[in-house]
Amino acid sequence: MDFNVKKLASDAGVFFTRAVQFTEEKLGQAEKTELDAHLENLLARADCTKNWTEKIFRQTEVLLQPNPSARIEEFFYEKLDKKLPCRTTNGELLGQYMLDAARDFGPGTPYGSTLVTVGEYQKRLGGAEREFLQTSAVNFLAPLRNFLEGDWKTISKERRLLENRRLDLDICKARLKKAKQAEAKAAAAPDFQETRPRNYVLSASASAAEQELRVAQTEFDRQAEVTRLLLEGISSTHVNHLRCLHEFVEAQATFYAQCHQAMQELQTELRRFPNALSANPSTSCPSPVSPALRTPTPGALQEEQQPATGARKARVLYDYDGHDASELSLLADELITVYTVPGMDPDWLMGERGNQKGKVPVTYLELLS
Repeated sequence: MDFNVKKLASDAGVFFTRAVQFTEEKLGQAEKTELDAHLENLLARADCTKNWTEKIFRQTEVLLQPNPSARIEEFFYEKLDKKLPCRTTNGELLGQYMLDAARDFGPGTPYGSTLVTVGEYQKRLGGAEREFLQTSAVNFLAPLRNFLEGDWKTISKERRLLENRRLDLDICKARLKKAKQAEAKAAAAPDFQETRPRNYVLSASASAAEQELRVAQTEFDRQAEVTRLLLEGISSTHVNHLRCLHEFVEAQATFYAQCHQAMQELQTELRRFPNALSANPSTSCPSPVSPALRTPTPGALQEEQQPATGARKARVLYDYDGHDASELSLLADELITVYTVPGMDPDWLMGERGNQKGKVPVTYLELLS
């Protein structure tokens, strides 16, 4: 392979000169050309945009795919420009396990039939989740990634070039200053007439330094303008990311609405099997606190001794905090008296505990005969 030795030597010399200039500036031994205030503001705004876009992008990735191994796999597939195999969501996998278990337990049994119902809804939730992940990846993650890997790399390249042009300009300024000082010193020397040839050389050197400075100034101004135009484009980037953010929120709202609707339908489906839920109280879901460790309230003891006429006893399955004065707060494992009120929502019953009365959700109760 042929190398242009002269060009390599020239590039190495330029690099070394810039390094010396940069070091002297850091040490306060050389003057530095400052950028105008507008360009400095644009640079600061661009850095802020890059830093926060990167953080938002990374955290959104974690939100959409909490599994680090899966994220790494997706990264490699993307870099290899290959299509990622369709991955089953956790909800779909759970739903399939429930359906498989129901076949072994017997779909005609209370537990088996319930597993079938819940499993189907879990798969439905998993499908909604997959759609949400795909939509968010295309409409939100992709634009952020495109900015970081495309626009920002271009901006960074032009900024580095601007810094090099700025170093070259200051190097030329320093050379001209030294040439002027040498020329002035020679002119002030007593033997000025005797050293005229040398003074002529110094004058020519100063003229060459002035020419180099003019060229460096032109190149710096041109590069500053190019960089400024790119940085002003950050405003359009914000507008694009704002639109993508709206789409991301819409996708989230749609996903959570689908989940809410599915869970309401599932609860309605499960209420078709009331006997299966309360046929064997000993197999009910365990409460957070064992009945043996909880002291019955005086109201509960009174209800056990004097049940209300036409009402039923119910055991509370889980703690419940009433949302307003019309609802009765509950403690797991306590006994209360419940009855229906004409016109009341079928998902609720009227509950009484001593002199306290209020609505209670049916799903938090085990009705006793």
